[in-house]
Amino acid sequence: MKKRLVILLVSIHFFACEDVVDADLPETETRLIVNGIVRVDITQEFLPIKIKVTETNGFFEEPSITSLENAILLVGEPNPDAPDLLNLAPKILKELTPGSGIYEPDTVNVDERIRTEFISPTTVFLLILEHKGKRYAAQTQYSMTVPIDRLELGTETLFDEDDTEVKITITDVPDDENYYVFDFGFGEFLALDDQFIDGKEFEFSYFYQKDLEIGQEVEISILGADQQFFNYIDLLVEQTQNDGGVFETPAATVRGNVFDITGLDNINILDNLGRPESFPLGYFAVVQEYKEIIVLE
Repeated sequence: MKKRLVILLVSIHFFACEDVVDADLPETETRLIVNGIVRVDITQEFLPIKIKVTETNGFFEEPSITSLENAILLVGEPNPDAPDLLNLAPKILKELTPGSGIYEPDTVNVDERIRTEFISPTTVFLLILEHKGKRYAAQTQYSMTVPIDRLELGTETLFDEDDTEVKITITDVPDDENYYVFDFGFGEFLALDDQFIDGKEFEFSYFYQKDLEIGQEVEISILGADQQFFNYIDLLVEQTQNDGGVFETPAATVRGNVFDITGLDNINILDNLGRPESFPLGYFAVVQEYKEIIVLE
């Protein structure tokens, strides 16, 4: 009797799992994705400008590399006599490696690279892209940051005994409204503001909830940020905690600072108020970076 019961249960399980459910997913319009986070090492001669563009492919599909018709980066400073006006110089961006979707300052016809020594917190960057008949623009200022004072391993755990704790210490710049973005590798980020640490030395712990090997090197970075970039990363972290990385596939509900300006005659209008459903994904920022490496023991 027992043997027959087991056979019956196995048969029920087999036939119950046999049905295939076909779900019609809604077709979605493809969107341009702009990965334009420029990380500045002030010890290097030139800014490492690399703007990567991909395109969404609908549900459950990875973004695909795409190409632009044109890419220009305007760089300059506010006009001292008219703060609302900018004195900008154009830099042509080219896909130096065909098919990569990565656009860099042209060095073939003329050297369009930007020297690090010429930028400051007042430097303005205006990125203009043309893609499939549409024009997009994003504007940002250079954001500086502070170095990492100390980086060390801890012994505490958070949820699991296999958690790995790292302790980070920074010193905030006093009397300024500062924002920071930490890159812990593996697509893990953290946004921090100085609301409660203004001008103070601040130590906090971050826990890796993944298997890390003894002797493995982990690179941790601190990036400068303004409030808009801080808010963007904070929302992305919240929405992509279990999706394998903040910048792998930007969440469709988190809008960055790249806007559709097709047909606009006023380049200073950089928002989506007039066309709320037409926008690309991703972000453009030029930020200072300090990074340290820690070896797991």
